Amino acid sequence: MQLVTSNIRHLRKGAGYTQAQLAEKLDIKRSLVGAYEEGRAEPKLSTLVNVAKLFDVSLDELIRADLTKEGTRAGAADGQGKTSGGSMRVLAITVNNEEKENIELVPYKASAGYLNGYADAEFIEELPRFRLPMLGNTGTFRAFEISGDSMLPIASGTVIVGRYVEDWNQIKDGTPCIIVSQKEGVVFKRVFNKIKDTAVLHLHSDNPVYSPYEVHVEDVVEIWEAKSYISSTFPIADLSLDKLSSIVLDLQKEVQKLKKVD
Repeated sequence: MQLVTSNIRHLRKGAGYTQAQLAEKLDIKRSLVGAYEEGRAEPKLSTLVNVAKLFDVSLDELIRADLTKEGTRAGAADGQGKTSGGSMRVLAITVNNEEKENIELVPYKASAGYLNGYADAEFIEELPRFRLPMLGNTGTFRAFEISGDSMLPIASGTVIVGRYVEDWNQIKDGTPCIIVSQKEGVVFKRVFNKIKDTAVLHLHSDNPVYSPYEVHVEDVVEIWEAKSYISSTFPIADLSLDKLSSIVLDLQKEVQKLKKVD
């Protein structure tokens, strides 16, 4: 019974289903799914057969094997989850009433929780979500609130909207990305791709005060290529001494021209 309980929960989360979505597909009440996963009720044989068919596992595996130790067995289904790469990365998403994908916002305070919940459909459903029509329908997008000054002039508190990168090998050097990794958490950096040579990504800040560093691809769980940003802080104008001197010189030239005309 305990194996069935953990296996159903594992398969559901791996496919990106909520308990309500799984209940609908199995044609049972949502409360029953919760009861199965918490060990408060035992599924009927017919229900177990339907679960096995839905997730493409054998009935024997569902009942006797510990699927949580065999890696993710369930992939994307009905637009509620996406997979990519040989490591079977699972991407949970949400859609609106028109079946169009939302942009989920990961606030800075939720960044730590995102490491544990990025593949959990229930966690993703709790995030604020919105749409930006100008981005079109060419990919899956997610928004992350960044913190710190490592990517100035992009200010702390800016929301970076990124498009999900399925094939990391295609990332071009210097591409600004949101990188989600086990060791570094959620960071916004420019990526220099060294996957083919050394299986690492070199991460660079736009602020020269911060030194570049590398992250191994085994630690990376998601990469989102930055496509847009939302900020309540306008960029600071370039008013350096050299810039001011240039403005003054131009004004002086204009004044001299006017004097000659007079």
